[in-house]
Amino acid sequence: MLEQGLLFTLILSFLIAVLISPIFIPFLRRLKFGQSIRDEGPESHQKKSGTPTMGGIMILFAIVVSTFIMVGQFHSVDVEIWLLLFVTVGFGLLGFLDDFIKVSKKRNLGLTSKQKFLGQVFISVIVYVVLLQTGLSTAISIPGTSYSLELGWMYLPLIVIILVGASNAVNLTDGLDGLVAGTSAIAFGAFAIIAYSVSMYTVSLFSVAVVGAVLGFLVYNAHPAKVFMGDTGSLALGGAIAMIAILTKMELMLIVIGGVFVIETLSVIIQVASFKSTGKRVFKMSPLHHHYELSGWSEWRVVVTFWLVGLLFATIGVYIEVWM
Repeated sequence: MLEQGLLFTLILSFLIAVLISPIFIPFLRRLKFGQSIRDEGPESHQKKSGTPTMGGIMILFAIVVSTFIMVGQFHSVDVEIWLLLFVTVGFGLLGFLDDFIKVSKKRNLGLTSKQKFLGQVFISVIVYVVLLQTGLSTAISIPGTSYSLELGWMYLPLIVIILVGASNAVNLTDGLDGLVAGTSAIAFGAFAIIAYSVSMYTVSLFSVAVVGAVLGFLVYNAHPAKVFMGDTGSLALGGAIAMIAILTKMELMLIVIGGVFVIETLSVIIQVASFKSTGKRVFKMSPLHHHYELSGWSEWRVVVTFWLVGLLFATIGVYIEVWM
């Protein structure tokens, strides 16, 4: 019965995203909610200027509606679902504010880094308080082993690091048509399998709802993109996958399953550190996907390659947690 619920959730979420997009995309265009392309980005991206952004609203709508319908049908709406939706929508609202400022001011900068960080930390602290009330363990599991490490009060900064780090990592990865939609679908699919294997059925249903939503969005976001998810979508997806990792006690496994996001973030850190310390750049441009673009790869080749790498990381994560 639950297997049917997972399939129905996937289909419903996908259909919602696919069907509302032809209505929502022209609406964004009429509002002139077009993407501003940063001047220092690849020159080939300038032609994307004006493409409707804030498409993450469609993803969030599909996730929320399908989750409530299907969880209510096949399970019960519990605190785990409320936490997942709180983080997803909360980070999505932060991204929405960021996107709205960008499009209304016609610039590539929205919220300041400090404003965005404070908002992310605020949401993370609320999550920690709620988790304490539910009795969630403050220990972290060592992937592939039966060992765990008790953190006690140190679990709070870990939660902040995971939620803030994951949301920003996914945000950094969102630079090419379909890149984040594809890699996140793979990562959430892996967590859906892991959550199901440990009998966390509502988390698994939510994960599948995200997969359906981003795949439906990908129909319009694949190259050449008709719409971008913006920070509304990328921050929400990053927060959601981090919250799933926390609830399933797979905090460290997030590094593996979200390997593409980790590599993209590290490329930025390495680039900045190298330039500030030596005045030289390691990559032609960061995040890493731009390096390959400037090396002569087509946008589609970069995206598909990153999808395959993401699939490899996801397979490794599922193998370690489910089959080892």
